[in-house]
Amino acid sequence: MQEKGFDGVIGHEEIILHLQNAIATDKVSHSYIFGGEAGSGKKLLASLFAMTLQCEEQGLDPCLKCDSCKKALSKNHPDIINVIHEKPNTISVDEIRSQVVNDVGIKPYSGKYKIYIISEAEKMNPQAQNALLKTIEEPPEYVIIILLTNNVEGMLPTIQSRCVILNFKAVCDNLVREYLMERLHIPDYQADVTVSFAQGNIGKAEKAATSEEFSAISENALQILKYVHDMELYELVDAIRSMSNEKQNVNDYLDLFLLWYRDVLLFKATREIDNLVFKSEINYIKEQAMVSSYEGLEKIIKAIEKAKVRLGANVNFDLTMELLFLTIREN
Repeated sequence: MQEKGFDGVIGHEEIILHLQNAIATDKVSHSYIFGGEAGSGKKLLASLFAMTLQCEEQGLDPCLKCDSCKKALSKNHPDIINVIHEKPNTISVDEIRSQVVNDVGIKPYSGKYKIYIISEAEKMNPQAQNALLKTIEEPPEYVIIILLTNNVEGMLPTIQSRCVILNFKAVCDNLVREYLMERLHIPDYQADVTVSFAQGNIGKAEKAATSEEFSAISENALQILKYVHDMELYELVDAIRSMSNEKQNVNDYLDLFLLWYRDVLLFKATREIDNLVFKSEINYIKEQAMVSSYEGLEKIIKAIEKAKVRLGANVNFDLTMELLFLTIREN
């Protein structure tokens, strides 16, 4: 996607305009926070912004042909530094000091700027954020720091107040569908499910459309959803076990569950098939719409949302899923 510069980005027009205006008027800030959920395009835009700032053509788009752009594309640009961290859940003060704070004094090797991109910035512990704050308060004129985070509130207020904050919003469904069908050549029936699942997140849509793992998750989820009312409790427990082996994917399962029960509710209310996500499973949806009440379906949808919150707060996995399946069975 980077081969097209800013033109290749789906959505986020306002953010692109803001960044290009900053370049055009020579008012680029020393520090930015790009906020938005994982897969929303923060990293792509940070890379394109950095590449444009360093481009030898000095335009509003990277030329993609000069020496600087080629280095950036191959991730070998000495003045575009992607901060890395060893532990999956924290960025330590030592990592920030060694890769940023102690490095900013060294002038750029070849570019006009020295640009630091910190992904998952919310994982910086308070000491790391405080160490970075001093650099953000008094940066050398050539330094730009871009913090990418899926939780802006996880950043210290003192850091937030000194950065330009750009929030990445959901991309409209039509653009996501067009991207899936035209660029990834996904058939329309599959694109419909993927668009609903992705909720305006291009990264999530691409992963769902192209990964075999997601296709297996969808299949498992549908098996459970279609037969949940006929399954014995021990079979449900087995289903929970197989899901608990895939804890990192449990949110994908729950998102698919939500889509399914919204379909059941929609069909119950309208008797129409056109707007359903899982049109191909209409017989099962029809059957469940007949046996569940509106109130029961609302309860199931609330229970799925509650399960997502509980798992996010690290409540016991098996217990959370058992409670959810019991609610589904009862309603």
